[in-house]
This record gives sequence, structure tokens and C-alpha cells, in this order.
Amino acid sequence: MADRSEHIVIVGAGAAGLMAARELARAGRRVTILEARDRCGGRIHPLPAALFGYAADGGAEFVHGEAPVTRGLMREAGLSLQEIEGTQWSFDGTKLSREDRDDPHEAELQAALRELKDDITVADFLRRHFAGNDYARMRHSIARMVEGYDAADPERASTLALREEWMDGGHAPQGRIVGGYGALIDFLAAECRRHGVAIRPGCVVSAVKRAGGAVSVRCTGGGVHACDRVILTVPLPLLREIALPQAARDKAAAADQIGFGNVIKIMLRFKRNWWRDRRAELADMTFLLSDEMIPVWWTQRPFEQPVLTGWFGGPRTAKLATLDSQALVDAGLDSLAAIFGLSREDIARDVVAAAATNWAQDPFARGAYSWATPQTRAAQAILARTDGPVLFSGEALYRGRDMGTVEAALASGLETAGTIMHGS
Repeated sequence: MADRSEHIVIVGAGAAGLMAARELARAGRRVTILEARDRCGGRIHPLPAALFGYAADGGAEFVHGEAPVTRGLMREAGLSLQEIEGTQWSFDGTKLSREDRDDPHEAELQAALRELKDDITVADFLRRHFAGNDYARMRHSIARMVEGYDAADPERASTLALREEWMDGGHAPQGRIVGGYGALIDFLAAECRRHGVAIRPGCVVSAVKRAGGAVSVRCTGGGVHACDRVILTVPLPLLREIALPQAARDKAAAADQIGFGNVIKIMLRFKRNWWRDRRAELADMTFLLSDEMIPVWWTQRPFEQPVLTGWFGGPRTAKLATLDSQALVDAGLDSLAAIFGLSREDIARDVVAAAATNWAQDPFARGAYSWATPQTRAAQAILARTDGPVLFSGEALYRGRDMGTVEAALASGLETAGTIMHGS
């Protein structure tokens, strides 16, 4: 029977925190969420619809793969998913062309991946199996995917963790929630409140203290919240900024074996879809890849909003660390100008609205999302232990394929809540 007197404090009102809170509250626990921001969602960051003409996502945007927890929650909320449709293009420095995903060495890559038994880093895997000049194009493509898509460092990233993604050729389905991820967060937050969860915005947690059997969570403004258990769902870098009891601190040290990457995201709304005017074949363009400063762009296809979203992920984002939002927008415009053979001024004239975020500069994120190293699975097992009143949850602890996604966060929150409920 549930202990209805148990009070659980959850640090972070992102997807993992809200999901755990709802499940625990539905099971009769008293739950308080402490959130540093003035909003729920964390790295899900909905932008005002008036700014971009639709419910744009300044943070997480896509639903990746099967995502059963996300899709189940969407059904509850009455939300629908729009699959991504269209063509992928690339710019090689001189010309735009449809992306050619066929690599003459694909069969060799698949064979080497199948035969890999012990995990090694992506960089070591490529050096071991594909070192010659003949493989230069494939190495470049893989490094671009690992850095750009996974926001990971090839010198540290796990090959086994990425193997499944590679072996399906990157063809796992992707979609967007109609109404954006913000609609899903609004639903979850409303569900939490409906079941009695207290959500406290503006509470920056500085310490978790334990004295005997009593646990307290302290905020920088002086607030203290007594509880029986604490679930920390903050991004990994923030664990270092919260004072913890020694046993929890020892456990949290395992997080150093999990990678955490950065993303710069730039959104530009134009008066019109000018790229289609320049070239009719670009009418159904979804993704555009290049080696420019902002290397990845996408449209809102199959919707017709005149918006281009720029994406720069991985360790190389550090070279833009000093740029403010306007300078990032300018870098995006320069990249588009190079790709389309225009001047920055030509493109800027059509800009109606712009937003840019370097997630490493966000004080409550310090980056975008996690990725696996060869040591990550062991680290996750340590962090998932429930031996003590301080628990850890979030996308970094997800042991399935799509680590670093909203699905991973929701699934982890669900699992953490289940562990508490079934362990009582």
C-alpha cells in the first residue's frame, strides 16, 4: 500500500521531472517540484507563436524513432504527430545538390559494426578499420553526424551506442508534435497540478542536506524544503553545482563518464520562402547540410512556414562561445549567404523575426543533451541505484537507443517513479 505521508521533492520541471511527479502524485505521494526557471520544460523551450507564426521550439523539436512513451502521452493530451517529409540537400562548397546517402564502403562499415564486440570510441573505430584516403569521405560523414546530430565528441563517443543508428542508415522516422513540445509540457504540468503537485518556479537548488533520517533541500534564496526523498533531474553539468550528502556525491561522480554535448540553435523567420524562388527543386527540402559555420539547416516541411532553423552541435561550438544572440544570427546569415551565393544583406532584408540560443550559455542547462561513452552504461547503473534518499533521473540515465531525447527523459522519469512506488 502506498505511503501517502511520504513527501518527495523533485529538482527540475523538465520532461523527466514532470513525468515522475505525475506518476508519484497519482500513486498518492506528496510531491513538490523545485524549478530554477520561471517556466516548466527545461530544454524544451517553446517560443511565442506571435514571433514565428506558429508554436516554434527553441530547444527540443523532433520526436525521434518509435518513442512509445512520448506517443502515449500525446494520445492522452489529444496531440498529433506530423512526420517529416521531403528531400535532403547538401552544399559541398561550390554547389547545392540532393544529398547522396550511398557510400561505396557502406557494406564494409556494416560488417565492421556487426563484428564489433568490445566497445571503443568512434575515432578509434575509424582509425582501426577505415584509416586510408579511400575512406576519407565516409570518415567525414560519420564525424559530421556524431558531432552534429549527436552533439558528441568522436574521440570519446561510444561506437556500440551509435551502432544501431548507423545500421539503419539514419532512416528512423522523425516527426514534430503539432503545436510543439510546449503543448506536451503544458499538458503534463496541468496533470501534475490536477493531482496535487506543488510546482515552485524560481527556486535554484543549492544543496541537499541529510541529518539522521531527515532530508532537506535548500534554495539560493533561502528557502528550505523538508522531505523524505529527492529526485535530481537537472542536466548533468548542474550536478556539480549542488552540494550533496557524501554518498550521493560519490554516486554523482559517475556522471563524469557520460558525455554531455552542446547545441547552438538559430531560428530565422522570413517574409517568404525565398530559397524556393531561387530553385524550384528546393520546394520540398527538409534538411540542408554543409561545412559552413552553421552547418545544418532545416525547413518546417511539410508545413509552409517561411522559417529556416540552423543547428551547430558538438565540441566545435566552443569556438562561438563569446558570441551573443545577434552575433549568432549574423553567423547564420553568413552561412546561408555562402550556401546560396547571396550577400548577408540580401538575406537579412527578408528576416521578420530571429532567435538564437547557445545552450552552453544557459545557466540552467550548460549544454544541450547527453551522449554515451564506452563507460556510460556502467555509470548509468551506478546513478540508477536507489540506495539512499537522493535519486537521479533524466535523459542521461536512459539506457535505450535514443539517449539524449525527450523520449529518454520521459521514460527515465517514469522508471524512477516506478522504482519508488514498487520499492515501497
